[in-house]
Amino acid sequence: MAVTEVAAEAAQHGAHGADIGPVVVLLAAAVIAVPIFRKAGLGSVLGYLAAGLAVGPFGLGFFHDPEGIIAVAELGVVLFLFIIGLEMQPSRLWAMRGEIFGLGLAQVALAIAVLTCVGLALGFPVAASFVSGTGFVLTSTAIVMQMLSERNQMALPKGRRIISILLLEDLAIVPLLALVAFLAPGAEAVTLAQRFTGIGIGLGCIAALVLAGRYLLNPMFGLLARFGGREIMTAAALLVVLGAALLMQWGGLSMAMGAFLAGVLLSESSFRHQLEADIEPFRGLLLGLFFLGVGMALDLEVIARNWALIAICVPAYMILKMLVIYAVARLFRAGHAEALERAVLMAQGGEFAFVLYSTAMQFRIIDGQENATLTAIVIVSMVLTPLMIILHDRLMPKPVPSLDGVEAADGLNARVLMIGFGRMGQIVSQPLIARGHSISIIESDPQTIRDADEFGFKIWYGDGARLDVLHAAGAGEASLILALPGDRHATTRIVELVKQEFPLVPVIARAFDREHAMELVHAGADFQLRETLESGFAIGREALMQLGDSEEEADELLAEIRERDARRFAMEVAGGLFAGRDLLLSNR
Repeated sequence: MAVTEVAAEAAQHGAHGADIGPVVVLLAAAVIAVPIFRKAGLGSVLGYLAAGLAVGPFGLGFFHDPEGIIAVAELGVVLFLFIIGLEMQPSRLWAMRGEIFGLGLAQVALAIAVLTCVGLALGFPVAASFVSGTGFVLTSTAIVMQMLSERNQMALPKGRRIISILLLEDLAIVPLLALVAFLAPGAEAVTLAQRFTGIGIGLGCIAALVLAGRYLLNPMFGLLARFGGREIMTAAALLVVLGAALLMQWGGLSMAMGAFLAGVLLSESSFRHQLEADIEPFRGLLLGLFFLGVGMALDLEVIARNWALIAICVPAYMILKMLVIYAVARLFRAGHAEALERAVLMAQGGEFAFVLYSTAMQFRIIDGQENATLTAIVIVSMVLTPLMIILHDRLMPKPVPSLDGVEAADGLNARVLMIGFGRMGQIVSQPLIARGHSISIIESDPQTIRDADEFGFKIWYGDGARLDVLHAAGAGEASLILALPGDRHATTRIVELVKQEFPLVPVIARAFDREHAMELVHAGADFQLRETLESGFAIGREALMQLGDSEEEADELLAEIRERDARRFAMEVAGGLFAGRDLLLSNR
């Protein structure tokens, strides 16, 4: 008896009510496969893909509609983009505009030109060659984001550059779909007015989302926080994400782009961390379901019938795309290691290719058999990507700091909690220790901890930008928290977390420059100081005395400059103009 018949019979003889058998099968496949693959060093993505293949039409046959599962599971990608948006304040996104529209556009345009040549070389028409190559250019946001997350690279500059390219690709799907319609036979029937109407609808949906985020979301969450329960806040978070995604879909745009914009609009909200915590479980489950669906959709019959074409196209597309990505990365001054890693991470085709190929089939640019073959090519490339990343990591090993002999922060209860023991932390600790104040010091660099141990300092391992670590380090019981890490974004994150979770504990923070100091003030820091400000004043004072000023004259002048700088900074924090800023005091 076939597996599907057994499953059907079991369902008929089971308890009355909803059939939860498919859900149990999916969860069991993931729970079994993912730990095994992670234990073998193959990563969770490949585990999900293998599990999907095992339970799909070409495995045990529990499921026969993988496309339907992928359609539902794409919500995982949507939720992932929302969480990324929560980490992208509008100012940071604006700062990335050059990478999005410069680096991203250069990579997409050059890759389309190069990959179109593959179809032409194989004898396919220009329109079909363009569509097949363009679909492969659109990288899998799900796979790349998951890989960046597992490699802890999303907050790093190289991770942000990859995210910029992915954002541009999400934006590019709209004009590309319009271009597919233009290339279709009989495309002249679509008037210019109709095209402009479509663009206007898309822009209108974006404007509506921005206005809603600007004037409605914060009051709504504030009201729900006062009168609703925890489950209502979670429901509201899902409503915002899915509503934004649906609005963008109505406007002919990407659902993922809508979720990302919703996240950006809420990135400066006081409810940001709560929203992230509410969405995270759904995001993880649905993203895993997406990879399961992709594994099920791997049509082995199509691969068997067209194995020669697939064997040519998969390496051709992947190698050419990697060469383009590497060349563009180097052109934009990325180092060899970063450019190579980016090329390996983004070598595959992505989920938007399925949309593009289906649209091209509807417009008769490609037929059903070609659509199935191209889809199989993309899925095979997605399956190969985790293996290529493992190979890359083994051939180019990265130095990983050892945690041997390093103890994690847990149950600390000193009066002062110091986060970061670099050059600033070492100086700040001296007067506190001299006065006999108890200090708990946490640091995320194991080598710094071992070096400090040789000089008699007991430092605990922990990332102060994580809420669970702050709790374990005794932040709630501290009389003072010093945020002194060597990363400006981590410092801002620490201040935000502390002020949200422990609002009564004063926070003193290290600022890297004037702009960062204003960030920290807005985040709630009780006191901040630019790290070079006082040392610059001290050197300036000594320079004045070397040039003939007396100590009194130098001190009087510096007091005047210090007061003027403080007034100017207070005006800037309050929204004053930046024009006329004294560049000698900008510390940038």
